Amino acid sequence: MASKSPLTYKDAGVDIQAGNALVERIKPAVARTMRPEVLGGLGGFGGLFQLSERYKHPVLVSGTDGVGTKLLLAQSTGCFDTIGIDLVAMCVNDILVCGAEPLFFLDYFACGHLDVDQASAVVNGIARGCEQAGCALIGGETAEMPGMYQPGDFDLAGFAVGVVERDQLITGEAIEAGDILVGLSSSGPHSNGYSLIRRVLDVVENDSTNDTTSTARIAELLKPTEIYVPVIQSLQKKHATFIRGMAHITGGGLTENIVRVIPKPLGIEVDGTSWSLPEVFQWLMANGNIPLDEMRSTFNMGVGFVVICPENSAQAVIDHITEVSHLQAFAMGRVVDAGDGPRIRYRDG
Repeated sequence: MASKSPLTYKDAGVDIQAGNALVERIKPAVARTMRPEVLGGLGGFGGLFQLSERYKHPVLVSGTDGVGTKLLLAQSTGCFDTIGIDLVAMCVNDILVCGAEPLFFLDYFACGHLDVDQASAVVNGIARGCEQAGCALIGGETAEMPGMYQPGDFDLAGFAVGVVERDQLITGEAIEAGDILVGLSSSGPHSNGYSLIRRVLDVVENDSTNDTTSTARIAELLKPTEIYVPVIQSLQKKHATFIRGMAHITGGGLTENIVRVIPKPLGIEVDGTSWSLPEVFQWLMANGNIPLDEMRSTFNMGVGFVVICPENSAQAVIDHITEVSHLQAFAMGRVVDAGDGPRIRYRDG
């Protein structure tokens, strides 16, 4: 029998040394996200977090998400420094809806072959997102799986855990007809609708009457998802009793997300004239020949987060948001008695 050359894990496509190099590379960024409640450091089998004694009846709130096919746009451009912010935003904004303070975050990075520079850029973005949200990046997993992913491909998942006092949970149960929907502006499409966005980009690229998509347009489409934690936490401290419900506008767009927190038989009436449709959505709609209803059921349309409050509190909520943040805030509709009819209707002037 002919002698066989010895095989190593690296020969099979998995480079343990590259994984170790990544851990060393990201340690400074991870350290900047630490909170006093974190026990131990990066690299253990599990992340340790000691819940503060300031909570009397704490309820843990967890959320997990990814960034969808926005990853493919990042990969096609080689821009990896903001996609990690998207990952954190999608998770922490979801648990924020319940009134929860994000405590810690974990990430999962899977690829066919670990590119340390690429992965480092992604995780540094995750750390920046955690800093914005005030939560600690206490652990994660880098999975190198040759044969599972094509060269250059990778996938991301994130996991956030937060806490809220039981008597301060925001469930939407207190919402009443006549309450006002206060919209908070988005930074763009955020991390939803990118399969459709990529189709629009293909249409534009293949249209001989159009110029190729500009670098500025791609950069706009790669803007990271807005993290609403600081402004909502500030609102909670100042006007907690005004908040009857909140919604994070993600997949399903305006059409599906707000009514998720509205108790039946109530519904909502959205005034489509109460804010200006950002240019990026106008561009997508025009170049993709996308019907308005399809836009509304796919994209956030410039509204990334919604606070539902009593009518007599709406202006105070709007004023506070605009005072403490760079965001635009506006009354975009109201809660109505929907009966047996549709739970959302639009009023467009």
